[in-house]
Amino acid sequence: MHASLEAVALTPSLALVYVLVVRVTSPGRLRVAAACTGLLLIFLSFFTELQHLATHTFLWAHLLQNVVLAEWAPALLVLAIPPSVARRVRIPMALALPVWLATYAVWHLPWIYDYALRHQHSLLHVEHLTYLLAGLALWWPVVHGPEPTGVKAAYVFGAFVLASPIGLLLALIPRAIYSFYAHAPRTSGPGPLEDQQIAGITMAFEQAAVFFGVFTLFLMRFLREEQRDPELFAGLRR
Repeated sequence: MHASLEAVALTPSLALVYVLVVRVTSPGRLRVAAACTGLLLIFLSFFTELQHLATHTFLWAHLLQNVVLAEWAPALLVLAIPPSVARRVRIPMALALPVWLATYAVWHLPWIYDYALRHQHSLLHVEHLTYLLAGLALWWPVVHGPEPTGVKAAYVFGAFVLASPIGLLLALIPRAIYSFYAHAPRTSGPGPLEDQQIAGITMAFEQAAVFFGVFTLFLMRFLREEQRDPELFAGLRR
């Protein structure tokens, strides 16, 4: 086992915050299940062998942790919040999406990425916390925002289109750009360039699956709403 602060401190803290947030209302079994799944994803990502691989050897392992923190776990944790509680907080789409994109872009700059990895007892934890906060902000208006369904569909599609170049670039750049992983000791597995390509391809496919899946869900909902009330949507298009 390779426990980190994210496993032994962040996960229990998030669980405590969730209990305090929903203590005055009954969140329901599905929301509790979503919260438990999101917390379990974070815990496993930073308590198992994946943590050792991410902080010593492979870029693909680190990117998988980032995906868990910036996309999967936040989506589940936001879903876990009851609407009666969520309506007290408003996060505009125009703020959430740029913050999430900037977080991804800044932390993937090679000199910042390498510096964080070489300061794992301080800056790397800041990186992980900012991913989680940005992810919560990203999904909040999708789940709890007052915007129409069509706007939410466009928002999710925009997030996918704007974020996908990061993974594609990592897969297509013909050299390993992160010196920490380029010089990491390896006894088996892919070399530095192959590791980077695997990481980029995996990230691109993961984002395509998640964001296109959510986009499809909201698009289908939008089309059903339009069929039920075509005059309303005709008026919106004028």
